[in-house]
Amino acid sequence: MIPYGTVEEASFALGRNLTWLETVWFDYSATKSDYYLYCHNILFLFLVFSLAPIPLVFVELARSVSGWFDRYKIQPKVNYSLSDMFGCYKDVMKMFILVVGPLQLVSYPSIQMIGIRSGLPLPTLSEMLPQLFVYFLIEDYTNYWVHRFFHSKWGYENIHRVHHEYTAPIGYAAPYAHWAEVLLLGIPTFMGPAIAPGHMITFWLWIALRQIEAIETHSGYDFPWSPTKYIPFYGGAEYHDYHHYVGGQSQSNFASVFTYCDYIYGTDKGYRFQKKLLEQIKESSKKSNKHNGGIKSD
Repeated sequence: MIPYGTVEEASFALGRNLTWLETVWFDYSATKSDYYLYCHNILFLFLVFSLAPIPLVFVELARSVSGWFDRYKIQPKVNYSLSDMFGCYKDVMKMFILVVGPLQLVSYPSIQMIGIRSGLPLPTLSEMLPQLFVYFLIEDYTNYWVHRFFHSKWGYENIHRVHHEYTAPIGYAAPYAHWAEVLLLGIPTFMGPAIAPGHMITFWLWIALRQIEAIETHSGYDFPWSPTKYIPFYGGAEYHDYHHYVGGQSQSNFASVFTYCDYIYGTDKGYRFQKKLLEQIKESSKKSNKHNGGIKSD
């Protein structure tokens, strides 16, 4: 809760006038508890889980009806109906109501402990961007090892096999998992803010961006215009799709965001071999077509 009664008091304490965004934040949050503000995460996660995959639903339906977007579908032989995708969403919402929401409600003491603030001043862009970058790096590294544990015999059979029910991922399947996996993967997500705590708004943004990234990597489509194509060492949909395609036997492409862990620890060899093989096949096919096209019949 902001410890000032008026905007004037806040301005005096900061030694400057509040920015427009800070005034809006003051008007909204001044009388609200930090716990209430933290619980906004429940709303944000619900909106991301519900709305972010919707464009992918239309893409999948359009492809099934007319063949549009076929060239971008990573596993083109797999088609999902509207009822298939809605069924996945319903399962995700059950987990959200029974696990994710209650977890947010009871985890506030950890936010207090690490010192995430909700007052003024608001974080600048130059403060937020490095923090978000650090959060992604920390989450990616710790998630890598948790994911490798999930692919041990015990971890896969008892927990992770639920997530791999979708051998061809779709956007709504990003958070589709066993309740124990949802809880355990909360640790890597929380570790970044615990090490480098910032403002509540930065925390909200981090949670939303991480889930949007997960939906993108589970989209099942490799769009060449995706802005993530310009992020160095970013895995993306095509990279993670291979992990789902191989399934329970997969010991490759464990990374959640970047590819450096898989490269360093040698867990991308199967993926790189298959990709190189497919490129050779495509090149050979192009040469064959070109050669056949140059042959004239009498």
